[in-house]
Amino acid sequence: MATIYYTGSSLDGFLATPDHDLSWLVTRDIDPAGPMHYEGFVQGVGALVMGASTYQWLLDHLPETGGEWPYRQPTWVLTHRDFPAPSGAVCFAQGSVVEVHRAAREAAGGQHVWVVGGGDLAGQFADAGLLDEIWVQFAPVALGEGHPLLPRRTELELLEVARNRDFVCARYAVATGGGG
Repeated sequence: MATIYYTGSSLDGFLATPDHDLSWLVTRDIDPAGPMHYEGFVQGVGALVMGASTYQWLLDHLPETGGEWPYRQPTWVLTHRDFPAPSGAVCFAQGSVVEVHRAAREAAGGQHVWVVGGGDLAGQFADAGLLDEIWVQFAPVALGEGHPLLPRRTELELLEVARNRDFVCARYAVATGGGG
């Protein structure tokens, strides 16, 4: 079981625009059965951890999914904000990622823990030595500004590269730390 930060990014290293827009990402052509695609990845995920902005984006887009929470896995949201909980197993937490990681690993039942986002949250996992891999699907667009992929120095080792239609997909091992 690994703890994996799996995400999409612009070529210049941003997850979203300054106002959290992802329209540039979701309009690109990708093969759902292609290499490193979400549908294959999520099958091995047993628990999710996300930050408040990612959770808010998902809440804002629930009408597009019929109002249903899109994940069957237990999910932790690290936040200081007050949020409504959708139907599904969503837990809200504050503080260090260490305790949340412990609970998520236990709930994952031998499957992967997915650090959904954002970049600062993934950085906190890396800082604590709890992040094993980073998978990034790079879209063919430069945003110029926005929310960074990983806003701190993190040493990585390239494990795999693939093309999935419009995307360059890369899988990295976190070179220092790691706590799977």
